[in-house]
Amino acid sequence: MLTGRASAAQSNSGGSTAGSKHANGISTAKPKKGGKLTFGTTAEEKGFDPTTATFDTPGVQYARTVFDPLTIIDATGKVQPYLAQSVTPNPDYTVWTVTMRPGVNFHDGTPCDGAAIAYNFEAQKASLLTGSALTNIDTISVTSPLVVTVTMKSPWVPFDFYLAGGIGGQVAYIAAPSMLKSSTGTSHPVGTGPFAFGEWDPNDHFTAHRNPSYWRSGYPYLDTIEYRPIPDSQALLNSLLSGGVDLIQTDTSSVVKSLQGNTSLSYIDDKTHLVGEPDMNCLLLNLSKPPFDNLSVRQAVAMAISSKQYATVIDQNVNPPSNGPFTKGSPYYAPNGYPAFNPGKARKLIAKVAHQTGKPVSVNINHVPDSFDSKIGQFLQQQLSNIGIRASLTPVQQAQIINTALTGGFEAQVWTQFSATDPDLNYIFWSPSQINSAFSINMARNTDPTMETALIQGRQSSDPAVRAQAYQQVSKLMAKDLPYIWTDRNVWAIASQPQVENFNNPTTPAGQPAFGLIAGAIWPAQIWLNS
Repeated sequence: MLTGRASAAQSNSGGSTAGSKHANGISTAKPKKGGKLTFGTTAEEKGFDPTTATFDTPGVQYARTVFDPLTIIDATGKVQPYLAQSVTPNPDYTVWTVTMRPGVNFHDGTPCDGAAIAYNFEAQKASLLTGSALTNIDTISVTSPLVVTVTMKSPWVPFDFYLAGGIGGQVAYIAAPSMLKSSTGTSHPVGTGPFAFGEWDPNDHFTAHRNPSYWRSGYPYLDTIEYRPIPDSQALLNSLLSGGVDLIQTDTSSVVKSLQGNTSLSYIDDKTHLVGEPDMNCLLLNLSKPPFDNLSVRQAVAMAISSKQYATVIDQNVNPPSNGPFTKGSPYYAPNGYPAFNPGKARKLIAKVAHQTGKPVSVNINHVPDSFDSKIGQFLQQQLSNIGIRASLTPVQQAQIINTALTGGFEAQVWTQFSATDPDLNYIFWSPSQINSAFSINMARNTDPTMETALIQGRQSSDPAVRAQAYQQVSKLMAKDLPYIWTDRNVWAIASQPQVENFNNPTTPAGQPAFGLIAGAIWPAQIWLNS
């Protein structure tokens, strides 16, 4: 069995309904089989290959459809086996043993055994995209037909959280080796999941059909699930209201607020029902180039932007203000010394920098060109202009903005990130070891060596108190280094037509309640339609 260590499950109420009388995606009625669900997503993915595709929230949703993760987070925030029969560490967490279930096959009929798991782990480790997350793995060995032994270079206490498949945990999703070997694999996924790939017309739809040989007997209930990427948030909402789609995911506050007031829909959000840490809204800074290689400029920008004002003007008080990567109620939260709102002091700092350099301070802010993100860009532009910074805006398409951050082609970007069932999942994004000139997973390019010390302490300790202190130190270092200008925490929501049942009621293979909505993604296997 697994160790049963828990992340910070800050509420377990079954799903927030924002104090209203919404149906909450949990059904105790007898499920009906059949039918097609149309699911509106916030964006499109570039592919399905877990070793090359930059899975964001829609990517995780796609992955849960055609693949299975090795573990799952239960309703209390603990890690439990899923595709794997068991995942167990040795006493010092330097050796992890993954034992697979007998008789499980990929959609192409090949066995999902120890050799397949080892092939996936090796491919992930060799990947330019995902390999940086797995540098602590020393060896991967098939020790019996259904068993893989992973030996670490140093203790890795929350490794099993990576196998649950959140953002940063793509190693969890197990693909058929034939898919990983194929030059067209990323456009034709082959997994063990509840649905088998049908077709993909990028930026239009992705369709998958019930896997008749799914290893979880009786699932899935739906015949077909179709995803439609609708990046414009208002168009996404309108598609749900008009019946063009049956269910949507959204993190746009204006849409969330509209959904909260519409009790004809089923609705949940993660404002109170949260496992681990939520996504945070921020301005991502590139510390490797002007103007943000100058700490005084970063301090001035932090003091120029009021998170309370941002939460009101931009997010209509749907999202709570924040000044760090963790929220109140988390064991990792503590006062961190983040600069207080002080535009007068910020203006003096910018004037001093301009005098020292002999030129005005200017910055370009990238943002996705939909109406909501454009409004964010304009708000930030105005706040920076108020302190004497010449701020310009550049629209970057959703499909490109992640690569822009990875390759360093930016000065600042409107950004949302860092949801994690365990904070170690953000190691690759925060560690100075993840920076290089061409492709940096640490997209802010913060080189503070003391950050690495705190992150390693959080990774290697099994003592909850020690881990809490380590990540509290991470938050304090961020408040000093200022790689991110925090605004407010993000709230993800799911809403559906009344006929969509059970979208927030997953279970573990052992029948225990599992955590439903995590950072905008839900579990499709147990959804059913009542008409």
